[in-house]
Amino acid sequence: MKDFKGKIAFITGGAAGAGLGQAKVFAEAGMKIAIADIREDALARAVTEIAEFSGCDAASVLPLRFDLTDRAAFAAAADRIEERFGGPPHLLIQTAGVNSFGPAEASTFDDYDWVMGVCLNAVVNGLVIFVPRMIKAYANKTECHIAVTSSMGGWGGCATTAPYSAAKAAVNNLMETYYMALKPYGIGASALCPMNINTDIWATELRRPAQFKNSGYNTTPEVIDLLKEHVSTGIDPVELARRFKKGIEAGQVYIIPYPEAYEIVSREQERARNYISGEGMAAESAKDAYRMEQFRARANEKSAQEKDVFVLGAKGPAVGFAKARQDIDWVDSSKKFVK
Repeated sequence: MKDFKGKIAFITGGAAGAGLGQAKVFAEAGMKIAIADIREDALARAVTEIAEFSGCDAASVLPLRFDLTDRAAFAAAADRIEERFGGPPHLLIQTAGVNSFGPAEASTFDDYDWVMGVCLNAVVNGLVIFVPRMIKAYANKTECHIAVTSSMGGWGGCATTAPYSAAKAAVNNLMETYYMALKPYGIGASALCPMNINTDIWATELRRPAQFKNSGYNTTPEVIDLLKEHVSTGIDPVELARRFKKGIEAGQVYIIPYPEAYEIVSREQERARNYISGEGMAAESAKDAYRMEQFRARANEKSAQEKDVFVLGAKGPAVGFAKARQDIDWVDSSKKFVK
């Protein structure tokens, strides 16, 4: 998709963070913008920011407040977009997401239901509701595209982000699947896979719904403060959105928004190849030991403390970052936080 001017974009999670950056950049490109969030105050602020950044009329930005896991509300939002703009979105971007950190074996049903509900099930809702509308309205008539803001965390397992990494792996696969499936209709598909982004995702644990409060993870205020410090070192959302836009224009299925993208993906693929043989497993074990040795050495350097990868690793143990709750008796004691 290369022609954006005058077309319609719908962005979930568009009231803050990466989604707001995307709304600003695509409004700047001349698109009509609809954004979704569950927070009314965030939506109001976002509309003002989008208008100020792009020069568009604030009244032309459609804010939609609803829960993305509510299918009826999602369908009603789709109807409102069509009523306001005269058709479904040409560009569907599903960016809303949440995350929490702790040992996989400490994860509860609530941890999975909350994280995967937003990061995967809500994406499925958007695909099932919007893709048929987009095909009917635009197939082989005009450029259109679907995309998900995923994560490099979806390219492999992670012992401390099991629900999140599983959800992101699934949406990566979905975008490749839809890329193949939607070719006959002239509709593209992409998964944006960033690493650390300077957003307020650090605060999502504070907004965890009451029905999902039974977490197995240590989520104290000190952990949340550390996450806030960590994300502050990440890529700027507007810069990320500009790189995202270039990837969509190029028709990329996977958009890795860094100059060393090929090397990053190659490392992930090498690990997967090593997992299929005994020799490869031995090589991975040796690499793990080497990486830990290098991390410990560099973490002692004052300059390294300023880099995001060391914020969590160097300061995390003191506050119990990515540890289990102390009362979970089946988790190894080294994985629990004891003050």
